Amino acid sequence: MISPQLLALARCPDCRGRVRGEPPALTCDTCGRRYDTGTDYLDLRPADVFAEQTKYLDASLHADARHETVSPPLLSAAVRNDMLRAFLQPRAGDRIVDLGCGSGRVLLWNRGSGAYQAGIDVTPFFAVEARADVDLALGDLRRLPFADGAFTKAYALDVLEHLSRDALTSVLAEAARVLEPGGRLFVYSHVRKNSRLALGLRAINRVAAALDRVGLVDLSQERLRKSDHLNPLADIPDLERVVADAGFRLARIRYYTPLAGAFIENILARVVQQALARRASRAGGAGEDSAGARAAARTEAKRRIARRGATYWALCAATAVMKADIVLFGRVRSGPFFALLVKESAPGTGRQEPTEPRAQTR
Repeated sequence: MISPQLLALARCPDCRGRVRGEPPALTCDTCGRRYDTGTDYLDLRPADVFAEQTKYLDASLHADARHETVSPPLLSAAVRNDMLRAFLQPRAGDRIVDLGCGSGRVLLWNRGSGAYQAGIDVTPFFAVEARADVDLALGDLRRLPFADGAFTKAYALDVLEHLSRDALTSVLAEAARVLEPGGRLFVYSHVRKNSRLALGLRAINRVAAALDRVGLVDLSQERLRKSDHLNPLADIPDLERVVADAGFRLARIRYYTPLAGAFIENILARVVQQALARRASRAGGAGEDSAGARAAARTEAKRRIARRGATYWALCAATAVMKADIVLFGRVRSGPFFALLVKESAPGTGRQEPTEPRAQTR
């Protein structure tokens, strides 16, 4: 969707001039660049292509069609969305941008907050529902096509770990630019230094890998996605330094070591998914490892969830168990974390926000 409010906030990523016109034809007032965009999302990519590009531009990463339609938030997606709501507290009057919105599903899940929402991603793999119902832009997070101070709040889920150190610096600086003073940025990512709890995760992942070798689960898409991880942050003090350099203060943090979540999502859910893929391949005469079978399995799972029957309620129960990871281990410093960053009002100062004890953030 392209609303008048999105057009009012949009700027040329090359010169930051205002873009005017009616989609699909927009023109920058300052540099005169013409943007031939779509009718359901703005295409405001910079003219210069960065040498560092994400593997998520590869269509093979989206072959399982998970982006095409949106289901209710369940399993780890529900955990992340609940933490986003708790930390960011979206409400009427807010202007919120999803930095790296992917399919746009989180925007859809939070339409009821009353806030204005927009999403931007470097890839055009937006869900059908998102194209119809929320403001979307195609662009690069290192050169955001939005006005200075355009938003009151922002979030980036599963984004920072995909960036090099230089790209991370650029993305955080751009996030600070498009937020008003005192604006908040919620992030979910991880640092390289982990806790001993990670030994449990490694054990679960070894079991999943063994099941993959005998064909009971399929980890091919997961391996493809994780191959894009660059993991630029060493530890939490490193995180604090990087965000401070970009003009933010680390105001709140919770850690996320998903022991129950990894067993449920990496083993149980994948066993079921592989069984559905086998059924789809037999019905369609395709090979077991075909992208078509995986896409069909995911489509069938989404149909079952949409019916709100036994599958849906079983996933709700599993989600409740997964949330226990936050309760039990949320204060144990580990690699994965949820963090609230606050943009300083001026260099060296900031609007006062409740900050957790230093023992929890360092």
